[in-house]
Amino acid sequence: MAFEPPRRLVKALGETAPDGDEWLEKLPGAVEHAVALRELTVERVQVPGGRSSVVLLVRQADDTPAVLKLAPRRARPESEAAALAHWGGLGSVQLLEADAAAGVLLLERLHPEVSVRSLPEAKALLEAAGTLRRLWVEPPEGHAFETVAERSGRQATAMAWAAGDADVAPLVQAAIAAREELLVSPPERRLLHGTFRQSKVLAGERLPWLAVGPDPVVGECAFDLARLVRDRVEDLIASPSGASITRRRIKRLAESLEVDQERLRGWTLFRAVESGVRALRVGRPRDAELLLEFAGWV
Repeated sequence: MAFEPPRRLVKALGETAPDGDEWLEKLPGAVEHAVALRELTVERVQVPGGRSSVVLLVRQADDTPAVLKLAPRRARPESEAAALAHWGGLGSVQLLEADAAAGVLLLERLHPEVSVRSLPEAKALLEAAGTLRRLWVEPPEGHAFETVAERSGRQATAMAWAAGDADVAPLVQAAIAAREELLVSPPERRLLHGTFRQSKVLAGERLPWLAVGPDPVVGECAFDLARLVRDRVEDLIASPSGASITRRRIKRLAESLEVDQERLRGWTLFRAVESGVRALRVGRPRDAELLLEFAGWV
């Protein structure tokens, strides 16, 4: 089977492994093995696809449509599989089979070309928030998921290099201070999607909308919701009233999902600055500019 990884994936992996990526080099053989082992028929590779995995639209031996996903170890496929199994298809795509050690997941087929992002903005936020609410459940006992404190701690450490940049330092300091304050007394511990946004919610058959592609983490709900606040950030920045729209969005989302507004504001600041600094580090200055301008409004 001829296979070529999507350009978006190759570019994204190049940012994190500029000296070469062994997983990417072995990917064609891994795809061929995973397909043959499960007696799958490949229809096509999903493009543009994600930044940390490759997704193939396939059919099983009984002609049932499915999705085959392969991800490197650093994308934590075992964590994704464990979260999907725990959710059991309630609010998320259904996990059909997993070989997490090999980074291979077989998933229910949704409609990859139709995401919540295709809806008008107000409707998209409403549907996305409703999907997210279903995912916020108690984590399984004895879980091995990363916590919000652990993940944000890694991120705060990685942001430290930007403290010497006079243009960025005030935002970095504010974001780190916000994180420290938020971690003092988190209000709940739930299983979170971890990387939730409108494009991660696809049209389904069992339910109108189902979440895909989690990078699960355990902690307070405001951390998860914070990523949704900045969805369509390019449109917000282009709007002359972007700052006021952002503040109204924080208020509306906090109220609709019963999340403390100030905690949501704090995590929105932290996550936007973290993403902006990371974009600077890997050479995406335009993304960094958008994210850091947005963070300045929060």
